[in-house]
Amino acid sequence: MEKVSLREKVSYGFGDFASSMFWTLFSMFLLFFYTDVFGITAAAAGTMFLVARLWDTANDPLMGMIGDRTDTRWGKFRPYLLFVALPFAIIGVLTFTTPGLGPTGKLIYAYITYTLMMMVYTAINVPYASLLGVMTRDTKERTSLASFRFLGGFTGGLFVTATANSLVEYFSAEADMAAGYQKAIAVYSVLAAIFFILTFAGTKERLDPEEVEYSSLKEDLNDLIKNRPWFIMLGAAVSVLIFNSLRGSAILYYFKYFVGDQHVAFWGEMSQGALSAAFMSTGQAGALLGVILAIPLANAIGKKRSFILSGLVCAGLSILFFFIPPEQIIPIFLINILISMASSLVFPLIWAMYGDVSDFSEWKTGHRATGLVFSSSSMSQKMGWTLGGAISGWILAAYGFEANAAQTEESILGIRLMISIYAAAGALLSVGFMYFYPLNETYMKDIGKQLEEARADSTGKWPK
Repeated sequence: MEKVSLREKVSYGFGDFASSMFWTLFSMFLLFFYTDVFGITAAAAGTMFLVARLWDTANDPLMGMIGDRTDTRWGKFRPYLLFVALPFAIIGVLTFTTPGLGPTGKLIYAYITYTLMMMVYTAINVPYASLLGVMTRDTKERTSLASFRFLGGFTGGLFVTATANSLVEYFSAEADMAAGYQKAIAVYSVLAAIFFILTFAGTKERLDPEEVEYSSLKEDLNDLIKNRPWFIMLGAAVSVLIFNSLRGSAILYYFKYFVGDQHVAFWGEMSQGALSAAFMSTGQAGALLGVILAIPLANAIGKKRSFILSGLVCAGLSILFFFIPPEQIIPIFLINILISMASSLVFPLIWAMYGDVSDFSEWKTGHRATGLVFSSSSMSQKMGWTLGGAISGWILAAYGFEANAAQTEESILGIRLMISIYAAAGALLSVGFMYFYPLNETYMKDIGKQLEEARADSTGKWPK
């Protein structure tokens, strides 16, 4: 079996560097942008996140099926990285552009641009995710590729958290905060397009199309509905992303309205903006370490147990986070780094486990729907982020939040609960789902053997 080179693994990681720059902007900056810069209410933003997601429920699996049926000289999935890169960049800028419209016009504009952003994200991210499933059949190589993916992803996130506030302030100096956001996002958009194209150029699809038995759309959907591990992974992944979305959405509010400017040992006076940037960046650095630890931990105790351990640690530390007073900056940062390390462990595992789910589907049905199975990963990402974003907006509204005003004790409590207790509930929910996940390493080794025998069998019959 052909191994994947280090160069190709790095090239694959470039794709998530690009995606994660925008994912970080979505999860940590977009709700704040809509309420404190763009000028719509938290409740309206939360509802918009949920309503716009209805179309994406169909859009993600549809893109997966389109990818499965694409046939070009570049492969099934790689062409989308090349041809969607520019539309992705353009719509990214438009999403963070504030038009000179009234409240109703702004809300309509937000609905349109946010929906388009989620569509182009699907059009490039579903093929990118599916690419992992056709680069190699080796489950350990998949886990390695997934780790490189998330090393790239968390590096992209770290790049944004370390630079976004400074870029916005720099570009705002000549105009206002709205123009600052637009120009800063333009920088990230150009970089994202470049890195997507580098992924296209540096990767290879190895799955031989002749090995795969094609099926109808109806058969693919019927197979998916009967795939119990797929549903479990979907629930677990959505829950993890709700956890991350609630925490990410709360950060800027937490520092602006609760922590404020602080004197920090060895650093002196730090503004709330500098503190929030440092908080996000040190969290991303901790997440990088978590990704690196994912492979040895999974090899030692298995992917399922690693996933459950991550969820329990995240929940416990998040509950502890609620009780830290605002002047205790060092404990705030340390707990956040530990949470980020624990939560990032699951992301390489999720993608490797989707590869196992795809193999399980092929073993059960005799044909492979890589794009459709992996499209659920993008669907779970956006569903988790959207639900988390919607819940975040509703929490802020329910506790009486008002943008750019002095907050009541109740509204500050809502912000604190969002980043801690409510987030912990999402982590615990992911543990509940993963408890029922059946595809352990021993089971997958047996399935892999039977798949190899079936591919070598001229009759093409899959042994059960």
